[in-house]
Amino acid sequence: MIDLRPFYRTINQFDRLAGTVAAGGPAYDIVASDESHFAVSLAVPGFAREELEASVEDGVLSVRGTPKEEDAGQTTFLHRGIPRGSFERRFRLAEHVEVTGASLENGVLRVELAREVPESKKPRVIGIASGAEPAKAA
Repeated sequence: MIDLRPFYRTINQFDRLAGTVAAGGPAYDIVASDESHFAVSLAVPGFAREELEASVEDGVLSVRGTPKEEDAGQTTFLHRGIPRGSFERRFRLAEHVEVTGASLENGVLRVELAREVPESKKPRVIGIASGAEPAKAA
């Protein structure tokens, strides 16, 4: 069982900005694989790899999809239920969260993320000495 307490702040950070650019953008999941690695999976049916773009700027992960123009008159749709319009979905990354990779498989774009807190920001234990001489930090 994965302890998700370290992710609560990170996941809430995502939800705060998600979907503000394009309402009705692709559905997404945020999945934790362990205490410091997780992924955002977006449903992008029908999109080819070259029609998708993921970028990070100023702590915001942006995922854009721009479908290629279809040949006019080549395809006649009797019903069009699969969304194929352009979209942009943004996620604000929490502090110390970095994108480590992305992959597209079976219509799902998976963006891998890792939470890596620098040593200088990690909590440290300070020993308490008795007497006149102070203890050294661990």
